[in-house]
Amino acid sequence: MATDKQTLRIGLIGFGCVGQGLYDILQQRPETGFEVARIAVKNPTKPRSLPLSQFDFHADDLLHDPSLDVLVEVIDDAAEAFRLVSEALRQGRRVVTANKAMLARHLPELVQLQRQAGGTLLYEAAVCGSIPIIRTLDAYFGAEPLRSVTGILNGSSNYVLTRMGEEGSDYAPALAEAQAKGFAETDPTLDMGAFDPRSKAVILAAHAYGTFLQPEEVLNLGIEQINAVDIAFAATLGRKIKVVAGLQRLPDGRVTALVTPLFVAPESPLYSVDHEFNGVLIEADFAGEQFLQGRGAGGHPTGSAVLADLAAIRQGYSYHYPKLTTSSPTYATDLELEIYLRTDEDRLIDALDFTEISEEADEDGYVVGYVALSNLLRVKELIQKFGAFVVRTGAVRPLTATTSALELEESL
Repeated sequence: MATDKQTLRIGLIGFGCVGQGLYDILQQRPETGFEVARIAVKNPTKPRSLPLSQFDFHADDLLHDPSLDVLVEVIDDAAEAFRLVSEALRQGRRVVTANKAMLARHLPELVQLQRQAGGTLLYEAAVCGSIPIIRTLDAYFGAEPLRSVTGILNGSSNYVLTRMGEEGSDYAPALAEAQAKGFAETDPTLDMGAFDPRSKAVILAAHAYGTFLQPEEVLNLGIEQINAVDIAFAATLGRKIKVVAGLQRLPDGRVTALVTPLFVAPESPLYSVDHEFNGVLIEADFAGEQFLQGRGAGGHPTGSAVLADLAAIRQGYSYHYPKLTTSSPTYATDLELEIYLRTDEDRLIDALDFTEISEEADEDGYVVGYVALSNLLRVKELIQKFGAFVVRTGAVRPLTATTSALELEESL
């Protein structure tokens, strides 16, 4: 193993936005003591900023190169990323990844592989770009109970919502602008459908509460159907609509996780997190509130998080998952959420089976009231199908009534 004074040789798998960002940082700061020794990419014909001779085209060659001190995986393919990372960990190697979808799906297996083979896996870059949220939860708050971890974890959707709320833009041109600036992908589904922040919420749950979740267990609702009526309704409340991932410890000790549009009040630190920025609010039992804000995406911000992981690996750091014990809290879904639903489809209202309605406006086509979380999970695809839009008010309470939404959904 290299000492602190030796240069660590990096095997870089992937040379997209994050890979190029890390390479650029290390070229500018050679004194960090990290050298990108080999770079593996998939497509030999894709134009790149470096000569073709500097690339390998078989990532497995890097896996089996003992001269490489650390492997950095920054590809888009979650299945291939898992294959590469898991094999590296079986070899007892040190690995850094930024692949949040892969981690959300396979984190329990990866943690077990580390323990069995003695490897190290760090992934600060997978959540919130430059914000050191994972290390903060794992190390600083490892011994302290947390009431909640709430955050804007996706810069793409936050940029679109900022443009719609402050500039009066419609959804389509705001999305096109985000894509033109590189904040949103050509296929924006993962970001705008809240799948990306759902993956990040699953990762945070392991460190904040010691709970391994599967992505499908977590409600995720996106903003693809948002329009001016919704923005105007939020304005009447003096609030902004933000896609917020909320992890919360309930009074009975169980935890829940929700990733949805939320009406955010001005007194919340998240209210002022705009454009492509991310922000995370931690509420601890004894430390109180802590707030972190920074750039959540981009080559250099995310590359800086990879660099931080490389520096931590040099120092022998690894995640300890201090809250991952046999007494980890149970995940709760028997809850009711207060929502704003804008739809002209009565069948969807019937399927959601509101247990209480506090406001209804036929002319604008919206309803405000309480709905069982289980019903939202069941009819999530129908919300998209019918072009409806849902925003949480933030109110959560224990389930007060059983519903027949499953039967109603099957009849639609």
